Amino acid sequence: MSSLGCDLTVLEELTTNAKQIQDNVLNKILKANANTEYLQRFLQGSSDKELFKKNVPVVSYEDVKPYIDRVANGESSDIISGNPITAFFRRHVDGYKQGKVMRFTFTHPISTTPCGLPLAPAVTSFTKSKYYSSPAKNSTSPDQIILCPDTKQSMYCQLLCGLVQRDEVVSVGAMFASLLVQVIHFLENYWKELSSNIRRGHVSEWITDLSCRDSVSTILVEPNPELADLIENECVQKSWQGIVSRLWPNAKCIEAIVTGTMAQYISVLEFYTNSELPLVSKTYAASESFFGLNLEPLSKPQHVSYTFLPNMSYFEFIDVDVDGGTTGEIVDLVNVKLGSYYEILVTNFSGLHRCRVGDVLQVTGFYNMTPQFRFVRRKNTVLSVYVESTTEEDLLKALARASVLLESLDLMFTGFTCYADISTVPGHYVIYMELRAKVNNTTNVLLLDNNVLVECCCVMEESLNGAYRLFRSKDEHIGALEIRVVPQGTFDSLMEFFASRGSAISQYKTPICLNSADALKVLEDKVLARFFSDKFPTI
Repeated sequence: MSSLGCDLTVLEELTTNAKQIQDNVLNKILKANANTEYLQRFLQGSSDKELFKKNVPVVSYEDVKPYIDRVANGESSDIISGNPITAFFRRHVDGYKQGKVMRFTFTHPISTTPCGLPLAPAVTSFTKSKYYSSPAKNSTSPDQIILCPDTKQSMYCQLLCGLVQRDEVVSVGAMFASLLVQVIHFLENYWKELSSNIRRGHVSEWITDLSCRDSVSTILVEPNPELADLIENECVQKSWQGIVSRLWPNAKCIEAIVTGTMAQYISVLEFYTNSELPLVSKTYAASESFFGLNLEPLSKPQHVSYTFLPNMSYFEFIDVDVDGGTTGEIVDLVNVKLGSYYEILVTNFSGLHRCRVGDVLQVTGFYNMTPQFRFVRRKNTVLSVYVESTTEEDLLKALARASVLLESLDLMFTGFTCYADISTVPGHYVIYMELRAKVNNTTNVLLLDNNVLVECCCVMEESLNGAYRLFRSKDEHIGALEIRVVPQGTFDSLMEFFASRGSAISQYKTPICLNSADALKVLEDKVLARFFSDKFPTI
């Protein structure tokens, strides 16, 4: 919590006086923004809370995007914000100050809007800003390596520095679990070269970024054949189970977001750590606001709840039923009910007012007067080929059951996404799985058992909601669920595809559902085998 400037005394004050703080936050926002072009239409310059709730509509990002585009194109900030807008970026970044941390962070070149405002992912914007407090003393990687715009060179050098300082590492992490899995895949491909660099005492010649080379030389100061031997002995083993714990024996935790769509990577990270390291998800944040803290960071991912900080933005909540429908009732932060589901609305200091974030949360408890929430799902991430609505939570439950079956083949999935294929009649769900063997065989050929994979399809269908099972079994309005297996590295290619179209690798999350024909082609070109459920699910 120190990284948020929030000690326990401040936390007690914030959570005890949540209602008053929320009212003060809204009052400050409205006084600053009431005369903007956007709010003027609804408030006529007033900062009254009840008028705000009565007149200002609930909106999505798409509704306010035209206003944001006007500012990006050079018009005055007071279209939406009473304060000057000096940059556009997407994500809060928090630090970590305990021990030597091997946290994989990547930056990208900053582009500009038509009027010259900087435009970059938030990690890049923050890291290159005057507000950035260098973690160099606590990080295994010097700033110059993190700031390298070439992701491959940066990743290689961050790994190299982390291996040289292996005994000092107390935490291994990245923004998202998927990114950390990507780094481990990279290590699988480059461990021999990394070991060779350590044996010889200098970095490979293909690392051409001078700042990276100079920074590595301050850490890799001399040949270390003993360490090189140790790395080779660990990495050459048939199974990479527990590889993170073996290479970094003093690591106490894995720090990454492992809730929501990232939950699909929990079993993979548990494999690579031999389930010896807790998976810590400390904060809940989105593009629109920082929301809250996990006050029990060592809790299991499925039990993680976040205590909202009432001073960050003004929060409202739309009541949502279990099936995803909304009642239309909007309540304040302190008026949510234990056990109920809500979609969150944000009014922030930057010009967003009653904006849907798209997250569905469930109230799990209260810390003083402030509610605690668990992340349930993204509201709009669903599959549907008939009139059923399959949520992200449904898919993750189905995936969890399939992973148990894969254990019988000593297989685990390292990538997962899906799409609704309506080119067939009836339409059906297609699940892409990147599988790997827990123990490497001499041929590196993935051994797939048809019966087990077909049963995976059936188990996944049984795990989906009642509407899916009904329409799948009765009159066959939905076709048999299909699993398409792709080889190792396919989801790396998918990430590279999205990166080539402007996505930031440091903030990339594999979409749980795909709609892009071009993205699907990346997967389709590498399909090894296809399997279909061979029976109807129970109703």
